[in-house]
Amino acid sequence: RGSLVGLSVARSAEMMVAVLGILKAGGAYVPLSADQPKARTEQQLAGIAVLVTERQFVAELPVFAGAMVVLNEEAWQGESGEGLEVEVGGEDLAYVIYTSGSTGTPKGVGVRHRNLVNYATHIVRVLGLEAEPLQYGTVSTLAADLGNTVIYPALLTGGCLHVLPYEVATDPQKMAAYQTEYGLDVLKIVPSHLAALLDGAGEAVLPKRYLITGGEALKPALVERIVGHGSCELINHYGPTETTVGSLMLPVKEFDWKASAVATIPIGKPIANTRVYVLDANRELVPVGVVGELYISGAGVSAGYVGLEAMTAERFVGDPFHDGEVMYKTGDLVRWLPAGVVEFLGRADDQVKIRGFRVELGEIEAVLAQEAGVRQCVVVARVRDEASDDRQLVAYVVLDREATVESLKNGLKQRLPEYMVPAAIVELKKIPLTANGKVDKKALPNPEESAAKQYKAPETPTEELLAQIWAEVLKLEQVSTDANFFDLGGHSLLATQVISRVRRVLGADLPLRVMFDTPVIAKIAKRIDADRLGGATQAVPEMTRVSREGALPLSFAQQRLWILDQMEPNNPMYNIPRMMRLEGVLNVAALQKSLNEIVRRHEPLRTCFGMENGAPVQHIEATAELALKLMDLTGEADDVRETKARDVVAQEARTPFDLSNAPLLRAVLLKLDEEDHVLSLTMHHIVSDAWSAALFQQELGSLYESYGNGGASELPELTMQYADYAAWQRNWLQGETLARQLGFWREQLGGAPGLLTLPSDRPRPKKQTFEGRLLKSQVPAETSAAVKALCRKEGVTLFMMLLAAYQTLLSRLSGQEQVVVGTDSANRFTVEAERMIGFFINLIPLKADHAGNPTFRDVLGRVRETTLACYAHQEMPFDKVVEELRPDRNLSHNPIVQVLFVMQNTPKTGSQIGGLKVSGFGVPLTRSKFDIAVFATERGEGIELIWVYSTELFEAARITSMAEMFETLLTNAVAEPDTRIKRLELMTEAQKTRLKAEQQDRKRSGLKKLMT
Repeated sequence: RGSLVGLSVARSAEMMVAVLGILKAGGAYVPLSADQPKARTEQQLAGIAVLVTERQFVAELPVFAGAMVVLNEEAWQGESGEGLEVEVGGEDLAYVIYTSGSTGTPKGVGVRHRNLVNYATHIVRVLGLEAEPLQYGTVSTLAADLGNTVIYPALLTGGCLHVLPYEVATDPQKMAAYQTEYGLDVLKIVPSHLAALLDGAGEAVLPKRYLITGGEALKPALVERIVGHGSCELINHYGPTETTVGSLMLPVKEFDWKASAVATIPIGKPIANTRVYVLDANRELVPVGVVGELYISGAGVSAGYVGLEAMTAERFVGDPFHDGEVMYKTGDLVRWLPAGVVEFLGRADDQVKIRGFRVELGEIEAVLAQEAGVRQCVVVARVRDEASDDRQLVAYVVLDREATVESLKNGLKQRLPEYMVPAAIVELKKIPLTANGKVDKKALPNPEESAAKQYKAPETPTEELLAQIWAEVLKLEQVSTDANFFDLGGHSLLATQVISRVRRVLGADLPLRVMFDTPVIAKIAKRIDADRLGGATQAVPEMTRVSREGALPLSFAQQRLWILDQMEPNNPMYNIPRMMRLEGVLNVAALQKSLNEIVRRHEPLRTCFGMENGAPVQHIEATAELALKLMDLTGEADDVRETKARDVVAQEARTPFDLSNAPLLRAVLLKLDEEDHVLSLTMHHIVSDAWSAALFQQELGSLYESYGNGGASELPELTMQYADYAAWQRNWLQGETLARQLGFWREQLGGAPGLLTLPSDRPRPKKQTFEGRLLKSQVPAETSAAVKALCRKEGVTLFMMLLAAYQTLLSRLSGQEQVVVGTDSANRFTVEAERMIGFFINLIPLKADHAGNPTFRDVLGRVRETTLACYAHQEMPFDKVVEELRPDRNLSHNPIVQVLFVMQNTPKTGSQIGGLKVSGFGVPLTRSKFDIAVFATERGEGIELIWVYSTELFEAARITSMAEMFETLLTNAVAEPDTRIKRLELMTEAQKTRLKAEQQDRKRSGLKKLMT
């Protein structure tokens, strides 16, 4: 009796029984958070006589010298169940509960039995809970007093208390299922937690009788979502821990919140035996409508801070209106409204609420200042979302050399509970100050600014959808696929929102634990895709380095190009040209050295191909020297120089390679002026792709800068090369794996037409010559904004949206319900592959089925499912798919895929190389591997489309018309997504009029030729 008993809290019925036993025995319990750092638990264990815990927490607890009771140990199973005869008085402590403190040490608030009895009996009487036993649900840890609103009424009235496990309380679908099964009548919850559950499962999570919110300001927008859904009564609740759980309450139905147009729902009127005052700086009462600080007096005022007399005296002051009584100084700014209720307006100090937890910014600063290497620090709470008042803790630090942001975050995790660890720590050279020497908080940078510098774009539809979801939940413009969710400001409630959106958009049931174990988009995407494959990708073998002695196998993609080269030698169709204009003083020696270092680093650039034992093989030369061919055009006239340079680079692009001789790379440097050069780089596709070409340019920039300054290469050596990838691919794609992959593609493309029959200006030739041109079009900013808004609403990527419109257009023009469109996949699945030069790109055929004339919204859903499924099987080389399906082969068209749609996402290349300004030096495109290939890129606020088309089939006018139709169809589809696709207009009235005139002109021209 009179002892403090520590409870290592889990959400379990056993711990609730322990609470009852402690209270009945006359002890006061101290709830310890199960997931907080040991250092903080050590502070709270001071003065505790007995520690009650469960077996799974024993190893995680600090050393404890007192008595320890392990509830699920056999030694305690035989204890007597007889009650104890103990008298407990109203002044005895019931529990000690810890809140944040500005000194760096948490403060323990001693709550007496009479305080708790007054609060609990008020709740029971006001809500009429004693009439019949009800079902109560607590979703809060016992280390906070939020759940006491339902715990003690349940115990007083003989109700059933449901102690909801964490995985249920944080998962909307599981919460809804639990509510359906057990029918909770009363629930107390933080508004942000409730909003996350509503986002995922709607009103199914609401209780039947009473929904009580507390811990945060309640916004009208959330009330709007609750009122009208279900039959529960909504009650807003306010109270500091120091005045025992709750001091003011407001049944929302008693306040006309719509007519009052308040920013937050008022916190209401004082509960029984409680007085509240709104006072000015002199502790004088202020009139209605005037802002003041809230003071609370009466039966709920606790015994103060245990062992902290000075702090107790500072916050628990004499009540000037009732002699001999004490009132608590809350630090909250409020005002009385004419309706007789109190409105909460904010804090008078640096205390903030983070997901319902009270946090002193000064405490975090005090702990942070104690970390080694911290010279200065300041912590702020940034509002990320005004609508929900979601706040993010951000720390700004000035560090000594030995300290790092990562070491600071790890240190804070050991000393602070999770909700107090800053979501972001930003290193500054100095803390900005105002003219009077105070911290200039307006000048502190947003943490997203530094994160944006290391942005890594999504590479698969699953990654892109996850990035879209994270950006929406975290209120960010974009999210890198390798960024940590919690480093970006995520927390458990936001993770819950991610889980619910993933379930809706991707159809994946992602356990919340995954968000904590692997909080990175790229890793979560792999897990989701693996589940979509039935776990098949989990058996993918690890890539290992193979011996370079002797001949090496080709990858499947390389083998296809090698066969094509054997069938038609000296064909430049698969050349990859890249031209760069370099403006500035050029160091030719550094450029030459940089090019040869890239050749040394990347084996494919030293590789040649041949036959051994009837099979194609690749040989890697130990060394290969790349000759930089120099051409001086400065002697030419100004008007001739540019034209001649374009002729040279065009000829370079058309000059074929001999695959039996390495390197399969050519470099030509054209000098136009002393500070104006053009560098032409041409590689064969068998050793490169678009990603590789961009990577080549990135490395060239880094090396040229290092060599130009007399330094050495700073690029890390590659642990794997393309030959290792080729061997890995051959080893993996065989047997059962190959059969399973081919089975998917056989089913996916079953029934697809062998040829897409679009209207053309010329008959299809018997053999393709691949002659082509390009045309550019633009989706304007207004339409692009509407497109992106619908993407967010429907849970699709921009690629999926544009592809759906493209496939719809092709179906309308061809009259075919089934349309196959190909797209390119970067096909780089490992970190090692991202840094390799080589031929990784793969063609993915995406079939659309428009049978039944679906709505555009339905088409979007089908495209999403098809795209996700196909990308989950993207490792299967397209050539193997063609071999399996054995379509009718015809030299007049490509097998299976004749049209392409690609969203450009290759690595970014800079506009500077070692002081040189870099820009493109394009030459007219004269080749097209497909009938039509569309390449989409986001440009500013609009979307640019490049249409590459076969001039053997189409005139420029027809492609121009198709581009206009695409824009019109896209605009109409986005405006009215529930319209059936055959009813979507393809042309505006102006386009129809122009087309009619063009047709009449062609008729007249044809008649004139006939008469002649």
